[in-house]
Order: sequence, then structure tokens, then C-alpha cells
Amino acid sequence: MSKKKFLTRVDSRLYESIRKWAEDDFRSVNGQIEFLLNKCVKERKRLDK
Repeated sequence: MSKKKFLTRVDSRLYESIRKWAEDDFRSVNGQIEFLLNKCVKERKRLDK
């Protein structure tokens, strides 16, 4: 699987929340964001069926 890079901006409070959550889950911030996006997409696909 190839990965695509992209730049995004988030509110500093949101970033800090994600950073703390990532730390709790032993992930990087980038890994946590990717995990959350994957989870949301999977849930959305279930809703579309």
C-alpha cells in the first residue's frame, strides 16, 4: 500500500487532544490521525450499505 502525503491545518486545541490520545494509544500523531480517518471511513461505508 502506498501512502500519499498531504498538508492540513487543525486548531491547536484539537491537535493537543489528538496528541494526548495518540500518546495514550502508543501512536504518533500522524498514526493516530490515520487510525481515526480509517475508522470513520469504515463506519461510513457500513452506513451506506
